[in-house]
Amino acid sequence: MAPTICGLWVSGEGRAHLTVATAAGGREERTEGFRPFAWLNDTPPAANLHGLTLERLAGPGAFDRLVHAEDLATFEAFLPVARAAVAVEAIRPWESQFLLQHRQRLYRDLGFGQVRRCQLDIETGSEDGSFSDASRPGDRVLAIGLRQGGTNRLLLLEAMTDAAEQHLLESFAAALQAADPDILEGHNLFKFDLDYLRQRCRRYKLPCAWGRYGQRAAFRPSRLKLAERWVDFPRCDLPGRAVVDTYLLVQLHDLTARELPSYGLKEVAVHFGLTAEDRAGRTYLEGHRIQAAFTHDRARFCAYLEDDLRETQGLADQLLPTYFEQVRTFPTQLQEATLRGATTKIDLLMLEEYYHARQACPLPPEVAPFDGGYTRSFQEGVFRHVLHYDVASLYPSLLLSIGRNPAGDTLGVFIPLLRRLRDYRLQYKQLARTAPTAEERAEAQARQASFKLLINSFYGYLGFSGARFGDGALAAEVTRRGRDLLQALLAEFARQGCTLLEADTDGLYLSSEPYFAQPDELRARVAGILPPDIELEHDGRYDAMFCYKMKNYALASGRQVILRGSALRSRGMEPYLRRLSDRLIAFLLGVSPESPLDLLAEYRRRLADRSLPVADLAKSELLNQTPEAYERLRAEGGKPRRASAEAARQLTPPPRQGERVSYYLTAKAPGQASDWQRARPLALYDAAAAPYDPAYYAAKLDDWLERYGRFLGVAPAATGQGELFDGA
Repeated sequence: MAPTICGLWVSGEGRAHLTVATAAGGREERTEGFRPFAWLNDTPPAANLHGLTLERLAGPGAFDRLVHAEDLATFEAFLPVARAAVAVEAIRPWESQFLLQHRQRLYRDLGFGQVRRCQLDIETGSEDGSFSDASRPGDRVLAIGLRQGGTNRLLLLEAMTDAAEQHLLESFAAALQAADPDILEGHNLFKFDLDYLRQRCRRYKLPCAWGRYGQRAAFRPSRLKLAERWVDFPRCDLPGRAVVDTYLLVQLHDLTARELPSYGLKEVAVHFGLTAEDRAGRTYLEGHRIQAAFTHDRARFCAYLEDDLRETQGLADQLLPTYFEQVRTFPTQLQEATLRGATTKIDLLMLEEYYHARQACPLPPEVAPFDGGYTRSFQEGVFRHVLHYDVASLYPSLLLSIGRNPAGDTLGVFIPLLRRLRDYRLQYKQLARTAPTAEERAEAQARQASFKLLINSFYGYLGFSGARFGDGALAAEVTRRGRDLLQALLAEFARQGCTLLEADTDGLYLSSEPYFAQPDELRARVAGILPPDIELEHDGRYDAMFCYKMKNYALASGRQVILRGSALRSRGMEPYLRRLSDRLIAFLLGVSPESPLDLLAEYRRRLADRSLPVADLAKSELLNQTPEAYERLRAEGGKPRRASAEAARQLTPPPRQGERVSYYLTAKAPGQASDWQRARPLALYDAAAAPYDPAYYAAKLDDWLERYGRFLGVAPAATGQGELFDGA
């Protein structure tokens, strides 16, 4: 049986370095040869084929030649020559090639609890009390915290000297080598911790000797697409180890949940239940007080660092298993799995089959736009006795029902792969309920959840233009059938006397007092209209639902409130408006008797005398570019000015791209008609010289009442209340 790989790196010399698990739980290093390969659509006429093997492949695909090299140097010399004459497709990184070539997977025979995981967090200080900057000689690392298997190890700066910091950095490298983790985890690990450590190591001419096989860390600029925005970060690769940033995992998680107001560690830890809602038992230090605590209250400083490590581990415990299971399924590494989308992963599975069958590969097809799933909001207002039903894995089930492989899949592996993964999912779903131990049930649950995400992504793959085996016509047929099926279900639920509330692609919400206590009886009454192998599931029961607009609603189950959609809670919403909206939702759903109108009146009074804290009014936004880049764009006549970017320009040191900036608006002065002209960082608030503008924030209350007043039976005033503050 092949050994279980826990680390993999292909060297520049073309040797595959492997770290494998021993029976006793240890780690051993091995090396193997590596024969890199690529697909070609023709034979390069001028190519030097010495040291290369060229094969003709079966099938009609455009890439009908496969070339192997005996070593990496020969292969890399061949590639530019080949690309000058023909089309070349080569899988990168090389580690994925190796795994695909050998049909190997990382962590294949290990459970999540058997992998060596280490959490990292650093604390830094500055000479002048400002935000610590690694490029300034006098700023430095105060402490490096490591946590492995629930045990903390804190490395502390012994003196405020260069020699002491150099010793601290050397101690960190030694501690990491001794612990030898398979995975290094941290929150904002790429943009802060590892980048800061790299810059300090460079100052002392120390190698970042953090990888396996005697290798150093490698840094390069990278980007991750998160819905409509890109996140730039300095990626760090450690040969033989995976680097996992929970800051990015949280944002990936929130792409579907859309329920996190902030991605900071402290706020996220509360959301995920890692720290109590009232934050009892958790040590907190404001950023500007960390260095003072290090000097004068070492016990509190250490407790704060240990809580950061604990919360980081807790986040990874919840968010990482899905990616861990993907790595046991795809020929890829864990770090790649967290930073690459489903299309890349499914391509790897397909290409693995084509490689071993020696079958020609197609060109990625152009996919024409097609209609998506059926979505509709049927009601506005508050409804009781709410039931949620969805069609289990609707699109994958329809794909299997149709049974047609994508047009470019001449080998016919797409549907069999999907069916095999669906069967795996059902197997682990059963084990999640019946396995004898809690640990086994948790492991099976993680696996079935991962397979659910994977099989659901097969449909999305078909409709993506960059997918090598995509098929827009097949994807359009699936969505057409999905729309028809969901509308038939809705009609049947209505025939059973239900009030339809919300429908979205494969699920629906309805109100039914007669069936509220017997949701499965209602499900059985309507399930008969479904085709074979399509299963309707009861997915939730809620005391009340507030329907605001399509894809924006709130649900109540006991005292718990669940929000869906950004309209009810935008991350950029000012805190006072967020609290007002939270109270509105809790009041409408019957979770709280406190009317938001009382809070609205209080806000008006406190704005009038400016007693409302500015922090309650400050808006927070992520910077999508650095202040320097914003200045260049403005100088070149680029995009309109932005208030957040103008506020960021006033901060020293300037914030980095992707960081959050909080700002408020000052009162209008002559010639200041636009918000960007009045934006000022919250950190520089001066109540005497630059107070906030109460009229502006009162007008926002008017806007809020305009949107939500009808749900409270209150008509907004014809004249804006903001006029009360003119000239204030």
